[in-house]
Amino acid sequence: MRGVRVLRWVLLPLLLGLAAPALADAPAAPPASLQAQVDAALAAAPKGTRFGLLVVDEAGKVIVSINPDQRFIPASNTKMFTTAAAMALLPGMDKPDVTGGTQVGFSPGKPKGAPDVTLTGRGDARMSSANDCKVDCLATLADAVAVKTKVVGDVIGDDTLFPDERWSQGMSWNNIQTEDGTAAGALNLDDNELKIVVSPGLLGHPPIVSFNGFYTLINDAHTVPAGNVLTLTLERTPGGKELRLYGEIPADAQEWQQWVGIDEPARYAAWTFKSMLEARGVKVNGQALPRHRVTSDLDRPCEVCTSLKVTGDSRLVIAALTPPSLGEDVKIINKVSQNLHAQVLFRRIGSEGGTGSNNWAIKAEQQLFDRANIPREGYDFSDGSGMSTYNRVSPRAAVTLLRWIATQPWGKAWYASLPIAGVDGTLRKRFIGTPLAGNLIAKTGTLNATNALSGNLRAASGRTLTFAFFANDVPDGQSAVPAMEAVLLLIAASN
Repeated sequence: MRGVRVLRWVLLPLLLGLAAPALADAPAAPPASLQAQVDAALAAAPKGTRFGLLVVDEAGKVIVSINPDQRFIPASNTKMFTTAAAMALLPGMDKPDVTGGTQVGFSPGKPKGAPDVTLTGRGDARMSSANDCKVDCLATLADAVAVKTKVVGDVIGDDTLFPDERWSQGMSWNNIQTEDGTAAGALNLDDNELKIVVSPGLLGHPPIVSFNGFYTLINDAHTVPAGNVLTLTLERTPGGKELRLYGEIPADAQEWQQWVGIDEPARYAAWTFKSMLEARGVKVNGQALPRHRVTSDLDRPCEVCTSLKVTGDSRLVIAALTPPSLGEDVKIINKVSQNLHAQVLFRRIGSEGGTGSNNWAIKAEQQLFDRANIPREGYDFSDGSGMSTYNRVSPRAAVTLLRWIATQPWGKAWYASLPIAGVDGTLRKRFIGTPLAGNLIAKTGTLNATNALSGNLRAASGRTLTFAFFANDVPDGQSAVPAMEAVLLLIAASN
């Protein structure tokens, strides 16, 4: 009977579909390599997705590698290169931005007329017209004008510090009408975004729309009985001056909010400033007008550009703003992935010894990245924000950049600008409840058919690993993010 019992003990697991205990002389199956485990995890991603991944340890030893030298659309991972170049090339990043603040001054108006008032932009992306503004406020400049005079001619928004190159090559036209693809220039206000608030109106009538009136509104929407589904859509043709609202809003709906991009920031700043002056009792006899620099100056330095950087316009300057440091703006750019601020910072890189054009910024970055030994074949840029689909980066180039940043005097401050998994920025809702919450800092990236994530993670052993992870050609309506996160968790647990 003893032998029968032993036989039953061996067979029972087999009958239940379980593995029988291994015999003493049977060799254990070798564990799959980490590379094989990663490959298996990515096999669960949407079919057709092309991945690039490089993970290295503190010494630069490769932990995992998938297509490390192929080039990928990096989306907002572009901002890593822009902000690092700014930290390396622009002076006074940790001091108040005394050379970037908007100035206001007078210039002769029409014969025997009141003087024109000019807002001169010097490459600041943070000026605000908000009622609760505390720093870098357009109202400060309006107060300065109101003290000097009660009559002006035209109100001019001057953005000639940069050539009139409001969008970069390769930006999708459908993004231009949104707050993600707003125009960029040397004179910017309120993030070059316009907030639209829609509330229910009387039943059967158009809803109530609140905004500042910069655009013309065509309100074709209707208020419908409570309990219906909200179907509002707000459209603006790129370059157009009209907003069209259509669809339905239930009578019991909460406020519906939408932001639209500003195509002509210099005109918008002048238009807003005109309203502020009038609210202060200043009579404006003229119009709100922009002043641009022609795009033929993209690669031709000019005397006006050089003088503006230090002293402002040659016209009489009566006041100037001093924004917070550009280092503070780097935190905004990387934490929340602010496109306009990144693009304006990129143009400021191009104004150091250049014209402020995209081309000059690209050349300046190239020279810097050559010194950092970033492989030239590993990147190409058309903008500073990552909205251009012409941008390309390889995982090796991104990892080389990240490791080079860590060796720079400003490297610690730069790394502090990255989102922290499960804590803040664009990673605040990711990796929650996993070992990488609080243990991964990285720049995110999302664009059509593209996901990206690059930075540092703390592995289970306590080692710090540097990684760059790209997914391109993601099928429409799907995401590669779950598979990418699963792979990073697997790597962290295995090291």
